[in-house]
Amino acid sequence: ARHRLVSPGLVKPSQTLSLSCTVSGASMATLFYYWAWIRQPPGKGLEWMGVISYSGSTYYSPSLKSRTSIARDTSNNQVTLTLRSVTPEDTAVYYCAASKTLILGATTKDSYDYWGQGTQVTVSS
Repeated sequence: ARHRLVSPGLVKPSQTLSLSCTVSGASMATLFYYWAWIRQPPGKGLEWMGVISYSGSTYYSPSLKSRTSIARDTSNNQVTLTLRSVTPEDTAVYYCAASKTLILGATTKDSYDYWGQGTQVTVSS
């Protein structure tokens, strides 16, 4: 299975960022994976944002929990990330990744079975 990110590219401050990760090649309903969102701000390291399990349970980074929602749409084979009230500090390359085991906070590619190509999101007025 592969996945593809869809991103608006540019978002204005205070707005809501919505990203979707579409899985192809397999049905998400039959893949017992944990789907995570990770981001990398310019000049900084990777930051784990949260994860959703194959059963729909979600876990979030404490620093982002109040602004973040992760959901899955098995009918469209998608995992979505919603980040509310964005600021320029949310400017980053965003990745979706999947793993067969739940590892909260994992930011190394070796922790995941699939790692997306990433998409640039810029928050600017």
